[in-house]
Amino acid sequence: MSSSCVRAPTNADNFDPVELPHGHRSDELPPFALAVAPILIVLAVNLITSLFVLPRADTGFLAEPRFGETTLAAVSGVWSVVTALAIASLVLVLIHRKRLPQLRKTLDAGANSSVLPGLNTASLVGFGAVVAALPAFAVVRDGFLAIPGGPLVSIAVAANVMGGITGSASGGLIIALNALGETYAQLAAAASIQPELMHRVAAISSPAHWLCCRTTARSLPLLAICGATQRGSYREIMMVGLVGPLIALTVVIALGKLFGAF
Repeated sequence: MSSSCVRAPTNADNFDPVELPHGHRSDELPPFALAVAPILIVLAVNLITSLFVLPRADTGFLAEPRFGETTLAAVSGVWSVVTALAIASLVLVLIHRKRLPQLRKTLDAGANSSVLPGLNTASLVGFGAVVAALPAFAVVRDGFLAIPGGPLVSIAVAANVMGGITGSASGGLIIALNALGETYAQLAAAASIQPELMHRVAAISSPAHWLCCRTTARSLPLLAICGATQRGSYREIMMVGLVGPLIALTVVIALGKLFGAF
């Protein structure tokens, strides 16, 4: 496997192998309730913010030009998640303050590690916009839309192929939805397919592409943590990262055509 095949997806996703040697395992592990508390807090705060806090807030200012002339529906999801993550991080620091003797160094390391995924996501969005503006992309778009099986199969193939081209599931999904989202929304409306189902199919299909090296590369940090080797775990990685998503994709498309969104 070439180094570029490993490097690109590793940089484009969330894992940073450089961070693996940092820190050490504590001799005194926290109770299970404290370990899962941040996850539960994220879920609870996200739900409360989305259903109760934001709908009662005065958000008329969002319609002003200086705020992008947007709506609460367009930003509420991001606001809820960011608020939930911030509160969960604060609670995590408070309940584990004795385990973080070097809080500033920990925050610095986390901030530094977050820069690369952020920049890569931004570059993928820009790359998608450039690709969509090219005259040759019309040929690619027409090829995706001509795939038999309807919009669900078409968007699954589009996200799959884009993921293979970029070597990143998130990158393929971003480019496919940014470049073809409007077209697929119109096709879905014409075929009475719910937008939620279209998005679900695209999200499932994006990591299930033929670049199995991408799945393996993305799993390298987990293999190092578990003490396993790539050679000894390749079959298991293929089943979890390739065969499983393909089976799930097939089932979701079949159920979606029979029953719609669920």
